[in-house]
This record gives sequence, C-alpha cells and structure tokens, in this order.
Amino acid sequence: MKNDDSLATERGLKVLANERREAILRAVERQGSITVKALAEEMGVSAVTLRQDVRELAGQGLLNRVHGGARALASDAPAPVESPAAAPAPTGEKYAVGLVVPPGGYYYAEVIRGVQNAARARGVRVVLTVSGESLSENQEQVRQLVAGGINSLLLMLHPGLHPLDKAEQWLSTLDVPAVLVERRAGIQAGRLEQVASDHAYGAALAVRHLAGLGHDKVALVARIESPNTALLSAGHADAVKAMGLTPGPEFRISTTGDAAPADARFEEVVRAVESGEVRAALVHNDIDAIALVGILRTRGMRVPEDLALVTYDDEVAELSDVPLTAVAPPKQAVGSWALDLAVRRLSDPATPLAEILLRPELRVRASCGASHRTDA
Repeated sequence: MKNDDSLATERGLKVLANERREAILRAVERQGSITVKALAEEMGVSAVTLRQDVRELAGQGLLNRVHGGARALASDAPAPVESPAAAPAPTGEKYAVGLVVPPGGYYYAEVIRGVQNAARARGVRVVLTVSGESLSENQEQVRQLVAGGINSLLLMLHPGLHPLDKAEQWLSTLDVPAVLVERRAGIQAGRLEQVASDHAYGAALAVRHLAGLGHDKVALVARIESPNTALLSAGHADAVKAMGLTPGPEFRISTTGDAAPADARFEEVVRAVESGEVRAALVHNDIDAIALVGILRTRGMRVPEDLALVTYDDEVAELSDVPLTAVAPPKQAVGSWALDLAVRRLSDPATPLAEILLRPELRVRASCGASHRTDA
C-alpha cells in the first residue's frame, strides 16, 4: 500500500503533466502548428518529454501529430519543418526512427532492407542519412534528425570513425533512445543498445568446417580497414586453439588509399599457397576471395585442389567461377532486430537494455572441397 508521500508525489506529477499538455493545446490552438523543439525550449522541458505529451494528446484525438511536432485538428497550417529530415508523417505512423549508415558497400544495403521490412510491418517511418567520417559530422547529422522529431536512432557508424572512445562518450549523452547496429561498443556507451552479427563465431565456424575436412592449419586473409577484422581474427585464433590446430598465418590486405593492384596485394598469400605452407584459408570478403581465385588460376593453381577456401560475407560468393563456400552474417535479421529494439524501448522505456549477437551460418559450396555440410 502506498504511503501519503508517494501518493502526493504521483498527484504532483500528474498535475505537471496535465499543465504541460494544456499548454501544448493552447499553443497549437493559437499558432495552428508547433514544433517540439521550439516549444520544449519555450516551456523549459526536454524534447523527449514533450514528444511523449504530443503522442498522448494525439492518441486522445485532441491534435494531429506530425513529424517534428503537432498541428490543430482542423488547421490548414503546414506541418512544422525543423531540418531537412523533417517531413509530414504518413497516415498511421506510430514512431519515426532515424537510420545513420556509412556510404557505399552492399553489406549495409542488406541491413537497411531488414530495417525497412520490419518498419513497414510495424507502422514505423524510417528517416535515412549517410554518416560522415568525422565525429563532428556524425554529431551534426544526429542533431538534425533529433531536431526533425525522430523518436529513436539506429546507428551504423562509419568504419573510419576514430577515436571510438570519444564517439561512445558522445553516444551516451543522446536524449533519444539509440541502437548501435553491426558495431560493438564498450561500457562507455551507457544506455546504448546493440545488435550485431557474431563475427568471431562466424570465423570459428569456418575454421571448424575446414578442420573437419582434414586441414590442420587454416590461414586468415582479411582487410585492414574492415571493422570486423579484429573479431574475425579473435574467432579464428580461438577455434585454432580449441581444436589443437597448427596456428595458420594471418594476411592483411588493403583496398583503399594507395593500395597496390590486386596481384600485388595478394602476392604473399599466393606464395604461401605455391609453397604448400597454406592449403586452407578463410578470406574476408567475397570480392577479395573471387579475386584470389582468379589470381591463383593464372599461376596454374586451382580451388579447392590447391587451396580449400571459405569466404566471409556471401553476397556474391555463389557467382564465382568456383562457387564459394561462405559464412553468411544474418544482415537482414540484424536490421530487423535493431528496429524491434527501438520500438520496444519506445513502447516501454523501463524494459531492460539489450545487447544482441546473431550467429552467422555456413553455406557449403564447391570451394572448400565438400559438397555437403559436415559436423564441424
């Protein structure tokens, strides 16, 4: 049973909420339309609180909720516009979610598709923006999205964003719920939720599969600039140790800046295959794996006879001259889970914070020398 103090506190909070909502209705009646940002500053309350008030009033049929603010039921006033991200909300929209993605790369397209499909099924509007390389650019893009009235953020930070610790400190200060997508943050990220593919597990999956085919040493070929390379290296090393295999070499290649032509980038890998030092490898990603297959062919070597190969990605692996066995991260599922987390947080702010890792799967084709899945 509640004591008198707690009852008094509850009554006080209700009075404050009612006063705020009456003030919102008066402002809408007087102006025809309002923006959440401007009215929140005028009233001295947070934009998050005012957005919730607007949502409640719209649910009671007392005003029209639009992206970035609200307008009177019978008003002909245009919807408020606070930034390029703001736009009238589609009929039936429940929430608006900002999605920040790096430029280019087919990897992100699949994650975006997962977000889109989940958003469409849940009546959520997604506002997309492309992230910059610097922290200040990301901060400005997020500022514009929040000013435009989005309720939550899905963040796929640029792979080149450094230093990460400063980015995490900034993310912990956001005044809207946020989900980090296909990135892993440390403890400084505060109330930031996370959804990612378990890339370390995926690398271990490939090593176990190749070991099951009789290979006692598995090399790793990975891009220097990929944010997933460190996780792939950790999973590769853990699987080698757990299975008692001979540690295989790790090759780092670069495809940006002053990177050498493909033949030169893979020269060290090719020499290791020619000498017999390397007979099995996990290659990140499909494009690099297909390039390596072609280079080996020009040198008189074949896949899988001279090199049993597993690629990490599975976007175009099946299109290789020798169809490539691939570890496939669950990209669309990552996007769908991220959107679900955002909606769950908005619907119930008290729900526990989540950090979700989704496991990749192995898709066996010709390049590893097996036509069926093993028990690896």
